[in-house]
Amino acid sequence: MKLDCPRREFHDAVSAAAAAASVRTSVHILQNLKVEAVEGGLRVMGCDGEMWVERDLACMVSEPGAICLQARTLNEITSQLPNGDVQLRTLDGSGALLSLGASEYRLQTLDAADFPEPPEFGGDGELKLKMGVLRNAVDSVLYAVSSDSHRQVLTGVLFTYNGQTLTLVATDTHRLAVRKLDQPGIGTSLNAIVPEKALKAIKALPVSDEDVVTIQFGGGRLGVEAGGAKVVSQLLAGTYPNWERVVPSESTRTWSVEADQLLEKVKRAMILAKDNANRVRFKGEADQILISARSEERGEAKEEVLMVGQNGDVEIAFNGRYVQDALDAIEGPGVRIEMTESSRPAVFRPADDDNSYFCVIMPMALA
Repeated sequence: MKLDCPRREFHDAVSAAAAAASVRTSVHILQNLKVEAVEGGLRVMGCDGEMWVERDLACMVSEPGAICLQARTLNEITSQLPNGDVQLRTLDGSGALLSLGASEYRLQTLDAADFPEPPEFGGDGELKLKMGVLRNAVDSVLYAVSSDSHRQVLTGVLFTYNGQTLTLVATDTHRLAVRKLDQPGIGTSLNAIVPEKALKAIKALPVSDEDVVTIQFGGGRLGVEAGGAKVVSQLLAGTYPNWERVVPSESTRTWSVEADQLLEKVKRAMILAKDNANRVRFKGEADQILISARSEERGEAKEEVLMVGQNGDVEIAFNGRYVQDALDAIEGPGVRIEMTESSRPAVFRPADDDNSYFCVIMPMALA
């Protein structure tokens, strides 16, 4: 195999495919990327056994062929090389030579025939969305995905579609993020749990926000092809919890606040709160919220922000990082915080929108 390719384009393909490669596995081939050169082009593919990411790009191919190269090593080298044309060729016997100008790297290779090809996907249903809409919706809930591997269904985002509304849900049991999109006619009825890793790979597809992408579902998998790239992933098996039971059915107290002002002051309070389990206290008094945090070793923080309250004289504590994440996802200038008591969950939502996005956050002890 022998090829010449612009360094930047080659690195973009390697970086994207490397996001699927497995870093903790005894299956050595899955720590590698498959690099396959055919006439006029190159295919770079990564896989962890459950997800495949593939990037195609045009390049000068002198000799077709395929090899597997260690994903992390290749990604690190191509990220550091200067711009220019990189050459990759196999060596007699074994190994490969990656070069750009006077820079040369001799790399170990594995047999490309051992690399698993992506399975077929689709057949059960599909969704068609503008990429910008999809990216925004995913970003608004992804922060709430659980990292607990013992509860696999919570390590992804629930997608449901009833022909009219697409709903995305994520929870780590301490908070719940929900995004609803009124999108009639974008696909077939759907109920699937998509892994976080797959959603990040789909978001990174090389297509503009205005391009329409089609996500196909079938056989316990999803697949997307767009912009000379492909993502195929297993869906998460199991039943997602009944998240609607977590959402408070009513509220007796509300605070309406400028989102950017609240976010700015919570971020400052977090300088000290991070020494105390991220605990930030919020106390409503008349037309303002008093925000405070303390560190046993470093001191105390106090901030104030104006608000419009309804029965708003209440004190409650939240994980400040959770509040930051919820505020970052809110579109529009205002946020409305709906509560009942200091021991009950609160709902954060845009001030001018009741249902398209909200985040339920469990309170912390005030002590």
